Amino acid sequence: MEERGHLLTEQVNPESLTLDSLSALELVELFNREDAKTVEAIAAAKHQLAQAVDRIAEKLRHGGRLFYAGAGTSGRLGVLDAAECPPTFCTHPEMVQGIIAGGAGALVRSSEDLEDLFEDGSEAIAHRHVTELDVVVGITAGGTTPYVHGAIQAARQRGATTVFIACVPAEQVEIDADIDIRLLVGPEVLAGSTRLKAGTVTKMALNILSTGAMVKLGKVYGNRMVDVAVTNKKLRDRALRILGDLTELSRSECAELLERSDRNVKLALMMHWTGLEKDKAHHLLNQHQGNLREAITSIQG
Repeated sequence: MEERGHLLTEQVNPESLTLDSLSALELVELFNREDAKTVEAIAAAKHQLAQAVDRIAEKLRHGGRLFYAGAGTSGRLGVLDAAECPPTFCTHPEMVQGIIAGGAGALVRSSEDLEDLFEDGSEAIAHRHVTELDVVVGITAGGTTPYVHGAIQAARQRGATTVFIACVPAEQVEIDADIDIRLLVGPEVLAGSTRLKAGTVTKMALNILSTGAMVKLGKVYGNRMVDVAVTNKKLRDRALRILGDLTELSRSECAELLERSDRNVKLALMMHWTGLEKDKAHHLLNQHQGNLREAITSIQG
């Protein structure tokens, strides 16, 4: 087996050498100090993250898809981020997809041995018929996961935009990808347990990529999720609060407006601010690729 002890994610953290003798409070304080490094790591990679946001938004705007590919914790984080896009931004489930080594079963049961299969990563990309319209984000804390490298290589061969996310410096693990994002949080409190800082910083990065791309796609107005899917009581309440805050209508008036728009917050706002009926408001939004601000500006001259 390949020796990986030189990797940053596998090294021993000198700050936690006495981990097993710390009190609960000392443990919490240590974790808190170490977790602060995740924010620094995001800041250090801000230019690469911004580049990825722009590329993802561009591809999605033209009908492409975003895929996260990973194994273990990295794969689970990708699946989680993908799963949260439809309720948050009312996206089609196929727009953002998580691919994890071992499939759905690996979400709840460890299947880490499957990360060593390069060909499985390649096959996962082929199975989803990835094209030049798509973006594939390979996620691997230690940077060496064969499954992820197989996915990235297959995606490049198909002309897709490739993004690589790892928590080791480029000189330790090289990759041929369009955008190379290194989130350097240092050795873990528990040596080699990359579900800790590496997992946290990866979650932060994926939050930025998906949310940033959706903002660029016009799925947000100001800082409100105007494309929220109203599928339960909590989300209906959120929709009514958004409408109330932005229109100053009463809650009952917001409820009536929401129903007239088929529970579509963005469409409800469009109807209220322009006076257009539902079909015409919907048509105008479509003309502006769903960007509410652009649609409103166009009619207000």
